[in-house]
Amino acid sequence: MVNRQNTEEESSILVLAGGWVLDPGRWDGEADVWIRNGVIDAVVSPDVPPPHAAECLDVTGLLVLPGLVDLHVHLREPGFEYKETIATGTAAAVAGGFTSVCCMPNTKPVNDESPVTQLIKMKSGEAGHAIVYPIGAITKGSVGRELTDFQALKEAGCVAVSDDGRPVMDDRLMRQAMQQASDLDLPVIDHCEDLILAGCGCMNEGPVSRVLGVRGIPKGAEFRMIARDIRLAEATGAHLHVAHLSTAAGVDMVRQAKAKGLSVTAEVCPHHFTLTDEAVREQGVNAKMNPPLRSEQDRAALLKGLADGTIDAIATDHAPHAEYEKQWGMDRAPFGIVGLETALALTLRLVETGVLSLEQAVRCLTSKPAGLLGLPGGTLMPGVSADIAVVDRACEWVVDPEQFYSKGRNTPFGGWRLHGRVMMTFVGGQIRYRWPDAA
Repeated sequence: MVNRQNTEEESSILVLAGGWVLDPGRWDGEADVWIRNGVIDAVVSPDVPPPHAAECLDVTGLLVLPGLVDLHVHLREPGFEYKETIATGTAAAVAGGFTSVCCMPNTKPVNDESPVTQLIKMKSGEAGHAIVYPIGAITKGSVGRELTDFQALKEAGCVAVSDDGRPVMDDRLMRQAMQQASDLDLPVIDHCEDLILAGCGCMNEGPVSRVLGVRGIPKGAEFRMIARDIRLAEATGAHLHVAHLSTAAGVDMVRQAKAKGLSVTAEVCPHHFTLTDEAVREQGVNAKMNPPLRSEQDRAALLKGLADGTIDAIATDHAPHAEYEKQWGMDRAPFGIVGLETALALTLRLVETGVLSLEQAVRCLTSKPAGLLGLPGGTLMPGVSADIAVVDRACEWVVDPEQFYSKGRNTPFGGWRLHGRVMMTFVGGQIRYRWPDAA
């Protein structure tokens, strides 16, 4: 239903006119989006006249999407501002079309107490870019010895708990964590890695690691921990969300858990469904991430898992590092790459190759991740905040890390020609990014 109120209110309406609106499950076609006072007022057919005195912005030929939602980013602040700040990380987010991001707790201090959570929320509000949803630590200091106060973290604004790259190895403690999280309806996000099996590996264990003489991380390090976590989720009723799936066996385990009706969900990163461990030969440390790039067989399984719905969401695991840190060589350089500004275009490659439909791809970046953590974004439903990404799907561009809004330059995609560019990003009805003249 179209709202028609007094002239004073109508004058505050912005109309995104003439675009192709894709709101998965709601709208897929030409439409105008009406924004009133920062909120979606209506999505209407283009032949419906706009309200009197409305401001019209012509987006003909462009995709109009719900703002993208990223379940897995590292904003580094507080404590590691030399790598990234909340301001630079969220500027990168809106440049990539992301209007909501969930930040991992591996800061300094670790986000294991409500004052740290509150600081993150305050800093994100001051930055004025994307909305930031903090994820609290499972254990104090993320050292795996004592649980944090989940209730206090939730009340402070945490939307899930995770120890991220330092997974809880103690089975008894992880069971306690899942039970408490279940009681509070807090999802548990786990970086599923058996640290003993992984050892000091730097890349996937296999033919490439042996040729390069680099210590490998076996696939079993991932699926062994996934198996444990699924057992604990079944015992406690917790919502387990498996971060950054990378192995075929891991995908199968998640598929089987879903078939049993367990509350188990999963995400995959663009680098894992785009590259294999062969990339390490050319890219070196810029292809060093954890979990590592795996084999072509694993990559194919990830694509199948996305296509059949086993994998729920696409997340970036955006992990900026200082340039000098990535120059320490494969053994010493930190794991991780940046991903907020390339994720959408890499995902659209899956549409170009027929792996996903456009609606599937958008759903994995919007409504599905929002729904997993109960976030308010990911839709253009009337009454919700006008968080919107306007995309030129046909625009070809070359990835130039020196042009990133993130402080991080650590990407294996430098020089790649990609299709699909974010033209504008709205948060709360306000333009927070416009290409090419964004600040």
